Amino acid sequence: MTDTTTALESLVARLAETAPGLRVETGPGSTGLYAYDASNYRVPPRAVVFPRSADDVVAVLRACRETGVPVTARGGGTGMAGNAVGPGVVLDFSRYMNRILDIDPVARTARVEAGVVLDALRSATALHGLTFGPDPSSHSRCTLGGMIGNDACGNRSVRHGRTSSHIEALEIVTADGVRAVADRTGLRAADPGDTDAVQRVAGLEADLRRLIDGNLASIRTELGRVPRQVSGYQLHHLLPEHGFDMARALVGTEGSCSVVTAATVRLVATAQASTLLTLGYDDVVDAAEDVPEILRWNPTAVEGMDEAIVATMRARRGPDSVTGLPEGRAWLYVELDGDDQVAVDARAGELLDVLEAQGRMTGGRVVHSPAERRSLWRVREDGAGFAARLVDGSESWPGWEDAAVAPENLAAYLRDFRKLLATHGLTGVLYGHFGAGCVHVRIDFDLATDTGRAATRRFLTEAAALVVEHGGSLSGEHGDGRARGELLEVMYSHRMIRTFAAFKEIFDPEGLLNPGVIVGPARLDADLALRELPLLDTTFTFPHDEDGFAGAVRRCVGVGRCRSDAGGVMCPSYRATGEENDSTRGRARLLQEMVRGDVVQDGWRSTEVRDALDLCLSCKACSSDCPVGVDMATYKAEFLHQHYKGRVRPRSHYSLGWLPLTSRLVGYAARPVNALLRGPVGKLLARLGGVTTNRRIPAFASRRALRRALRPARTGETAKTLLFVDSFTRAFRPEVAGAASRVLADAGIPCTAEDDLCCGLTWVSTGQLSLARRIMARTVARLDNGDGRPIVVAEPSCAAALKRDVPELLGTDAARRVATRVHTLTGALTDLATPGWAPPELPDNVVLQTHCHEYATFKGRHPRDLLGRLGVTKVDEAEGCCGLAGNFGFEEQHYDTSMAVADLALKPRLDDVDPWTPAVVVADGFSCATQIDHLAGDRGVRALHLAELLDLAADRPGQPGENS
Repeated sequence: MTDTTTALESLVARLAETAPGLRVETGPGSTGLYAYDASNYRVPPRAVVFPRSADDVVAVLRACRETGVPVTARGGGTGMAGNAVGPGVVLDFSRYMNRILDIDPVARTARVEAGVVLDALRSATALHGLTFGPDPSSHSRCTLGGMIGNDACGNRSVRHGRTSSHIEALEIVTADGVRAVADRTGLRAADPGDTDAVQRVAGLEADLRRLIDGNLASIRTELGRVPRQVSGYQLHHLLPEHGFDMARALVGTEGSCSVVTAATVRLVATAQASTLLTLGYDDVVDAAEDVPEILRWNPTAVEGMDEAIVATMRARRGPDSVTGLPEGRAWLYVELDGDDQVAVDARAGELLDVLEAQGRMTGGRVVHSPAERRSLWRVREDGAGFAARLVDGSESWPGWEDAAVAPENLAAYLRDFRKLLATHGLTGVLYGHFGAGCVHVRIDFDLATDTGRAATRRFLTEAAALVVEHGGSLSGEHGDGRARGELLEVMYSHRMIRTFAAFKEIFDPEGLLNPGVIVGPARLDADLALRELPLLDTTFTFPHDEDGFAGAVRRCVGVGRCRSDAGGVMCPSYRATGEENDSTRGRARLLQEMVRGDVVQDGWRSTEVRDALDLCLSCKACSSDCPVGVDMATYKAEFLHQHYKGRVRPRSHYSLGWLPLTSRLVGYAARPVNALLRGPVGKLLARLGGVTTNRRIPAFASRRALRRALRPARTGETAKTLLFVDSFTRAFRPEVAGAASRVLADAGIPCTAEDDLCCGLTWVSTGQLSLARRIMARTVARLDNGDGRPIVVAEPSCAAALKRDVPELLGTDAARRVATRVHTLTGALTDLATPGWAPPELPDNVVLQTHCHEYATFKGRHPRDLLGRLGVTKVDEAEGCCGLAGNFGFEEQHYDTSMAVADLALKPRLDDVDPWTPAVVVADGFSCATQIDHLAGDRGVRALHLAELLDLAADRPGQPGENS
């Protein structure tokens, strides 16, 4: 037994004794997830602990000190410098210590636990007209504890500066387990009645005062020189002229001196009026040249980015995903605010005139629409993710993504920095907080080979010297971490480096807190996650990833957008459970570990990976919402295929996976089968098939019902489209096929129907890929017959399977040709209908549930937009997954999660609907409609397919299907 194993066992035993009930996880399924943050580094911990209180943190730190196990505090795990990974215990504050303890609107303060997500705080304080000033792009998932650790800034740092400027007090636990409070005047014990703690804290403060008094000159001359000087420790806040501000001095220490459990933060008033200017330039240096003039106008934000990010977003989310930018190859966003909208808009116009006169802009405009502003800010906020995997498939990495100079020096620095890139044969994607002189850049380093790592090291050393030459800082907000700690000697004198070391030693004499960061730093090229991996033999072709499955799962770089609670659709299972291993990022990281084979050693047979993927709904939303295009549904299908190869599968894989075949057979005897399934035999069959008995099994339609539904509404017209009648429509709602054929005819694109083929979706979602390929090959052979007509599919999930899964599984030109012809009904009516076509009358108010696969796969062709164009005044969209998600919500072990997901968005919308209200519920997906019936059917609420809505609007209801 190794010393490491002994220490871990002692630690776990000690915690069981001192903190009973504390959640401690030591298995590969947890340590593999927490080996990463959003940086280039991988450091597997020995254990992950989820504290619920400061007392739990005290117990952990005391136990770790007794056993010699290091501790790393972690918030959202979105840091890019490697400061949220460590070799001992990782404390995840985001899971349970995420409460807002108090808001004082009069004093404009809030007291929060370390795991509170920034957006949660901002939502709560918005009720009082207040907000927290710093706003990193990761605001939807970063925590206040993480922001304090890094001294985070954000897009509006021109106005609000760094986190340290907004901290009134920190509640901390020292390395030896003493609770204390750091505030604007010093350090004190949290419990004044605890004599030992009072003495210990008094000794700490005395030692700190002696350290500062002995190094006044170097602290005054080396620290606090530029607005974004985050590198090192911010000891200048302890100078006599600053009142020994211990709270601000501990901000930015990256958990290396103490562990923050809670904070009292200062709030600022929300602006009454604001506007956004978008300015175009030929070059980021030209944009930087205009920054000093812009700063004279007191903006709240001056953000910059180059063309690579915009091109990638348009390619991934559709050409309409970025609108409102003037011509150019680089852009600035400039936000102005004030008390009066008219005055703010006037200032914006004046600034635009001044910048036009200076002659560097290629164009500029004032963005008045709030919706357009939100869309534009999303482009900037997703910059780190988009820059990681560009439209051409190239990858880029952090490492030198955080340097900062004085804003007036920015253009000169950028000019020299780009020369340095060129000298080293590197390409960088630039974006960042230009108004604060802070530049983010992701660079195409080769981090997988020894040669590439050596070249990276040379570049970073020269880059450090360059930014110091321009009077800047290695870090402007992300912290030093493992990426830049070793380079601090380039920036600071030996005396200051020794002062930093002495500061940490006073707090942490045994060096247990986040070792390898800032003081005694690890080599910047140690513990790098990327390495060369063998190609795996897979069934999916992964055509967009050079290294196949390994390259596909490597798409995840940890930015953590999947961990947000609002906005977009991903990740429904994380939103329901709050567990990292139920997030897209967590699953991707564990798959990366499986490919590596170090922590997860069983490869495709891994039970840890199987369990992490279990609650993935295969909604595909991540393939669109994730900035780097992680497609967990495809990865899960591949894993299930490999995991169960040659083995007995879960029962639901047979009962639900083979549904297209069994439903076809049932169609010949629908009436007696439906009667049988409604009784006790139906429940017995459900249990035998691994299907939940909490849902009604949908009634099957007869074959005759489909023939009646597809009876031609008109004759004598040339069919311009092919209606692909999928298995769900054929088996359960043939009336939708009839309505779709009539609507297509009305829209000037009449169809013929093909009702004898299958897209293979259910076999894909259950990982039965060999069967799926055979079924898809038959379908492609029938469809790729020289008939170039568009293929319209009423069921969005089947349309998505034909559009994406079929070509990626078969990998043939024929499959790709078929995929290019596929449209949802929404897409067909948007792109192919006769110009000016519209149904005579539609309801004013529609409650809409968009199918996740349609949202993810058919970019820019969403039912919401079509309904708006057709005259629906209000479309109340339940943004998020319905929770049923094909086979997922029918499986007995997933029913509770399915309902929890429905509670997030769909159920609240349905609760406001009843049969007597004017709102109509629309859901094209069979799963979505089934979930709606389950949630509100007993109240008479029924979901219409878009085809049914438009068919009814034409006052030609057609013939109902015969589901008996």
